[in-house]
Amino acid sequence: MDDNKNLNSESTAQEAEPQYSLNDDRRVKVLSPGAMVAKRFVRNRTAVTGLVILIFMFLFSFVGGLITPYKEDQQFYRTEYQNKPYAGAVMNEELRFAAAEGQNFSSVIQAQVVLAVTTGKDSVKYRSVTYHVTEEGPSLYTVSLDDGTVIGCAYRDVVTSSVAGQKLSFDLIYNALKAYTNGANAFSADGKEYSLSDGGLIELNGSEVAFISRYVINPIMANEFLSRDFQEQLSASLENGDDEFTFVDENGVESVYTINYKASFKTWDILQATPSRVYDTYASPSSSHWLGTDRNGMDMLTRLMYGGRVSLIIGFLVELIATVLGVILGGIAGYFGKWVDNLIMRIVDIFYCIPSMPIIIILGAAMDAMSVDPTIRMAYLMLILGFLGWPGMARLIRGQILSLREQEFMTATEATGLSVHRRIFRHLIPNVIPQIIVSVSMGIGGTIITESTLSFLGLGVKFPFASWGNIINDVNNTFVLTNFWFIWIPAGVCLLLTVLAFNLVGDGLRDAFDPKMKR
Repeated sequence: MDDNKNLNSESTAQEAEPQYSLNDDRRVKVLSPGAMVAKRFVRNRTAVTGLVILIFMFLFSFVGGLITPYKEDQQFYRTEYQNKPYAGAVMNEELRFAAAEGQNFSSVIQAQVVLAVTTGKDSVKYRSVTYHVTEEGPSLYTVSLDDGTVIGCAYRDVVTSSVAGQKLSFDLIYNALKAYTNGANAFSADGKEYSLSDGGLIELNGSEVAFISRYVINPIMANEFLSRDFQEQLSASLENGDDEFTFVDENGVESVYTINYKASFKTWDILQATPSRVYDTYASPSSSHWLGTDRNGMDMLTRLMYGGRVSLIIGFLVELIATVLGVILGGIAGYFGKWVDNLIMRIVDIFYCIPSMPIIIILGAAMDAMSVDPTIRMAYLMLILGFLGWPGMARLIRGQILSLREQEFMTATEATGLSVHRRIFRHLIPNVIPQIIVSVSMGIGGTIITESTLSFLGLGVKFPFASWGNIINDVNNTFVLTNFWFIWIPAGVCLLLTVLAFNLVGDGLRDAFDPKMKR
């Protein structure tokens, strides 16, 4: 009884299962070649991993470039304090000269005066004229004629005007130095009474006019005026041997100055720390720039996105050009055979013998010399790489078609009277599409590597366009290589993952299209 029940249940289950005929659409759909290829591909975890990486790279490059708040060539700046030459200073140890109004006190007479002071003489004679040199003090000498007329003076302490653009008269300079040397606190000059402090400050009716100092301080810029307070503070710092000093001007602005002493010239260079707006080069990763900035002050993450876009577009378009040429010429060679095949294969051999890399380098140098626009240069690069890369595809297609043209279905196409064009491109080429897809998917990775190599050498994509190759080109010295990892490691990782992903997908497609695979 139990056996009968089991038989009955099995027969009932068989009757319940749907029975499909061989020409049933549902059965054909289940067994379609595309579905079988997709099923085999999905079962290959390595290939799926490569596909996921490729999808991420496409989203990162094309979608990321749209949502980023920055532009591809947008430059960022930072304020940086730089020491710039501001003034020069020297302690006056040599005699300086001032000529009285309307008197001839030429350089030759001045040289004679210096000789007289050095040798201790009190007079010199030049062209039958006697010039008397009177020492008023250790830093002041009066030069006069026999009749007592003062023609000038020689001095070491310098009288500097406290008012911008004001020119001091000889009478003021001479009488101020004479009073300063004799320790007087007042003097007369130009019919006016001036007061003189112990520190060398000259005033007229309580208003500052000039000051006396042994230091000569001149600004670098002719339109710059150095106030007395600045010169006095600087002189005090020079006396103390300070390396820098801080000065607060009349408007309350504080500035820091660096003092550099040049022993060979016995002078001081005064450098002012001024704020400058410079490119924010090699800035470390932050909330504003997740991967920092490059040497041009551009956001590295944005450049990486646009660089991926350029590298991928070049890879696809180059392979498209090479595939179109290779399929056409390879299909013609494989179908017609004989002298047509022989001619096209000899052309392929010639292209294989062409040293492509030296030619690309020469063309890149030529385009540099002609200053070709970066956009046109990128188009030329794609055309050159595509034109030099078709022979491999042509040889692959030719070999496949040589074997397919002897199949029965080709005999049927000839019997039905189809044109040669339709036989090649409607019946032969579709049968080699799996090989084309595999070859293209694996060739794109190689093309991206080639483009990146050329860009790294400065012969590929040019600024302002970014590619992963010219981003890595930023690492042009050991210092950048070792200290700014965020410049080259992300681009290198993206390049590595993309090429690896294309190779993994290509291997997966090859296995999926292979009818002998049992997965």
